[in-house]
Amino acid sequence: MEQKDGKDEQLGLSVKKSEDFNEWYNQVVLKADMMDYSSVSGCIIFKPNSYSIWEKIKNIFNDKIKRSGHKNCYFPMFIPESLLKKEAEHVEGFNPEVAWVTKAGNTELNERLAIRPTSETIMYESYAKWIRSWRDLPLLLNQWNSVVRWEFKHAKPFLRTREFLWQEGHTVHATKEDAEKEVMQQLFEYVDLIENFMAIPVIAGKKTNKEKFAGADYTTTVEAFMPDGKALQMGTSHLLGQNFSKVFGIKFLDKDEKEKFAWQTSWGLSTRTIGAIVMVHGDDKGLIMPPRIAPVHVVVVPIVFRENKESIITKAKEIAKKLKLKNHAVELDDRDGYTPGWKFNEWELKGVPLRIEIGPKDVEADQLVLVRRDTNEKITIKTKDLEKKVEHTLNDIQDSLLNKAKEYLAKSIVEVHNFNDFLNAIKSKKMAKALFCGQDECETNIKDKAEGATCRCIPFEQKSAHGKCIQCNAEAKSWAVFGKGY
Repeated sequence: MEQKDGKDEQLGLSVKKSEDFNEWYNQVVLKADMMDYSSVSGCIIFKPNSYSIWEKIKNIFNDKIKRSGHKNCYFPMFIPESLLKKEAEHVEGFNPEVAWVTKAGNTELNERLAIRPTSETIMYESYAKWIRSWRDLPLLLNQWNSVVRWEFKHAKPFLRTREFLWQEGHTVHATKEDAEKEVMQQLFEYVDLIENFMAIPVIAGKKTNKEKFAGADYTTTVEAFMPDGKALQMGTSHLLGQNFSKVFGIKFLDKDEKEKFAWQTSWGLSTRTIGAIVMVHGDDKGLIMPPRIAPVHVVVVPIVFRENKESIITKAKEIAKKLKLKNHAVELDDRDGYTPGWKFNEWELKGVPLRIEIGPKDVEADQLVLVRRDTNEKITIKTKDLEKKVEHTLNDIQDSLLNKAKEYLAKSIVEVHNFNDFLNAIKSKKMAKALFCGQDECETNIKDKAEGATCRCIPFEQKSAHGKCIQCNAEAKSWAVFGKGY
């Protein structure tokens, strides 16, 4: 390892991704300075290197939803117990995970307050007051906040923590048709965000009745597959139907002068996507950031010696300034006391997509060296071609990361036609695509027999499903994708 100030310091990773995935992941998120552990069990600190990724996600998604008329808002994080209990299926689904406030100072509260596990109930109490007529619809609100879900077995930074950050959209519509359009619109906004910005391919589909959101008519989902053989739910969009509107009295006077219950949706995406980016793209050197979601696109590292330091630093500043004018996020690393090799290792660990090296010979030849983070390829270019070459290389890195991840996903889905092959697929850390009857009892039996594998989704892309269910031999209704999950 390179030295800093003459002292050895362990900067890089000590395990390979292929040998100890869990330890590799923990080392990446810590050593890339993305997070730290807090004194609250199961809660992490988002350091600037991870929070800046979340800010990028927020900005991209905000642009998407604001173009379609959605507005951001904020509701209290405290939910009275009486409100949370109004929708029976909803509270039953969340009850084990709820953290409660019972005292203020030394005073016992008259009613327990839940710390927001999700906001349906606190928001819909207000929706019932605000909506009176068809003219008030659709109501298209979204909020960015944190939620608390206390109960889980194994904490994993970004993927499973007691408090996490997310967005939750909550919309109200006059008709089921409009609500269903909203569900699909937002789901495919997630598909675009995850595939074309995070470079992670997903399977879009519908959750089974057993796996749907508590209180929804149905849930749609986008599912990714991680290199450790587990599926990860990246985002969900729910048709809530009239279940909550009937409980909370969200009614409107329609154009035909008749009073009707409204139709509702909710949809959410969380900071677990940051963990997915780490797992899908990272390598034995650390994180690899897809350029479109990277907080830093390019790092410029001047390679200086005492006699030419000033001229090289000046040239490096010119390069950084040119790229910033083209709206690239650029870091100039001209720190003293660190060798170039140390800097290279640190920026590789943090996953910056492109490095530009400039030394005495490069200044003399009016050239630069570009180094791709994804392939480690070195490309020597003329300085005059800087902007064009950087743009092209960043686009190619983005495409290459997505294509590589698509190949992995395709190899990880095994179509099976008998239960032994189904079990072998799960044991081989793959997902099994199989004919399925859709019955809750059959799904439970599969989970019991197949090492906890669940139905990840019924993909929207379906071929003919003639045949028998993989487990119970009843008539199949569709093809379904099963796998172990986070």
